[in-house]
Amino acid sequence: MISVFNNHLQGFEWIFAVSSKKIDFTTEVAILGAGPVGLTLANYLSKQGIQVTVIEQLDSLIDYPRAIGIDDEALRTIQSLGLVEQVLPHTTPNHAMRFLTPKGRCFADIQPLTREFGWSRRNAFIQPQVDNVLLQGLKQYEQTQVLFSRHLNEFSQDANGVTLKLTNQEHHEEIIHAQYLIACDGGNSIVRRTLNIAFDGKTAPNQWIVIDIENDPLATPHIYLCCDPVRPYVSAALPHGIRRFEFMVMPGETQEELSKPENINKLLSKVLPNTENIEVIRQRVYTHNARIAEKFRVDRILLAGDAAHIMPVWQGQGYNSGMRDAFNLGWKMTLVIQGKANPELLDSYQIERKDHAKAMIDLSVMAGHVLAPPKKWQGFVRDGISQVLNYIKPIKQYLLEMRFKPMPKYSDGALLPDHQKNSPVGKMFIQPLVKLESGENILLDEVIGNDFAILAWGVDPKWGLSEATIQEWQKLGIKFIQVLPAVQLSNENRKKSDGIITIGDLGTEIRSWFGQTSQSIVILRPDRFVAALAIPQTLNSVSTELFAKLHVK
Repeated sequence: MISVFNNHLQGFEWIFAVSSKKIDFTTEVAILGAGPVGLTLANYLSKQGIQVTVIEQLDSLIDYPRAIGIDDEALRTIQSLGLVEQVLPHTTPNHAMRFLTPKGRCFADIQPLTREFGWSRRNAFIQPQVDNVLLQGLKQYEQTQVLFSRHLNEFSQDANGVTLKLTNQEHHEEIIHAQYLIACDGGNSIVRRTLNIAFDGKTAPNQWIVIDIENDPLATPHIYLCCDPVRPYVSAALPHGIRRFEFMVMPGETQEELSKPENINKLLSKVLPNTENIEVIRQRVYTHNARIAEKFRVDRILLAGDAAHIMPVWQGQGYNSGMRDAFNLGWKMTLVIQGKANPELLDSYQIERKDHAKAMIDLSVMAGHVLAPPKKWQGFVRDGISQVLNYIKPIKQYLLEMRFKPMPKYSDGALLPDHQKNSPVGKMFIQPLVKLESGENILLDEVIGNDFAILAWGVDPKWGLSEATIQEWQKLGIKFIQVLPAVQLSNENRKKSDGIITIGDLGTEIRSWFGQTSQSIVILRPDRFVAALAIPQTLNSVSTELFAKLHVK
């Protein structure tokens, strides 16, 4: 007989059925791992009406020290889930990163203040708090199930789907049949290892101990990476009065020894006047890896986040790279599950994401070498060169604006490549504030929603489209958007067309963006990346070509 019980977790109840022997049920997408990538994917798919089952081995969310940096791209992803307003109170915007020499001189000050994508480019945050927002966000979706305390025993796939065999906390067997499985089960992914997917790269020779302290005893803002040749360390101000210290673990030191109160105090005495009344929340020793999976997809199983790539923490890109995976994969999986696109669309996930993930790994490794050079003499060279370069304005600006960070630029995949120099195709579109005809000012993504968008400067975006092409776009989910200078919205003689959203360019951001191209229409994917450019006379043929790249049914 089937009974129903309540699993109370962090403020609300999940309800799921258990039999005395086993439960056998189906779902559209199974997600293994309730970390930020799995929870983000679950929210995105659920918001699109997809049936999702999240499976987590632990009893609850992880609460030990994890990521502390969230960027503008990740916040834009969370915005697409409708949860950004709940996340922002747990962030510190415009969080500068400063590299210090052993004598305390700042030789690299990274504090970009631009907002191309609508949000601060560097933000401090405390990951467990934001993970919990993502978890709570799933409560609104009746078709979504979150299963904690589940051990994955085995899985298999065939032409029809994926079967997972689990053991729950009462030692009963559960069998889940899903159309697709997304493995977000971390760097030690059981799915990746079972599929014999190579995880190439290196493990750093040094470990680091992370210590989080309540009631910040320093209370200085920002994050400081101190290149001490004896023991490099990091000092980071976090939201809610938390201070994080990270110290390199020396050869022969163990987590058990370092975690003793007297040794924690000894480490902290390096950076604090005294260690009296220090409130240590938690500490943990980490190993930094730089690895990437050989492939991200095997038929109906896909890897995302740390299961697909893992990197050192020094640029805060491990978390953010996983969020890019979720945004990229979420809309594609939606179209496939809804029967609007063929499964071949999912191949573009690896085509687009793997190279950029590798670039972020390389950047993170390089930043780690700047903080703690493999050889002592390299530290002296770094300090000397940095002192000279700091007086060269273009280089200083390059660091301040964080232009060294490789932004995603897809040259192939679910887009129409444009081989013109500096083409925006394959790059993320900007997100300025725009003005609605009602007079309200909102961010551009709030106009688009989680749809495709055909955005035209000054003209009717439907003008060049046949009725058949319009209907094809409408099946996929499309917003037709006309952009005008904001002052023109009040023109009473302006021609209006049905099904067209007209918005005003408040500044000159959108006009300037189009001014750098020879086209007047941009086709945006649901993840806000530019899929193609056109002019009214070419839009119909460009749309037809793009449908082929999207594997539209």
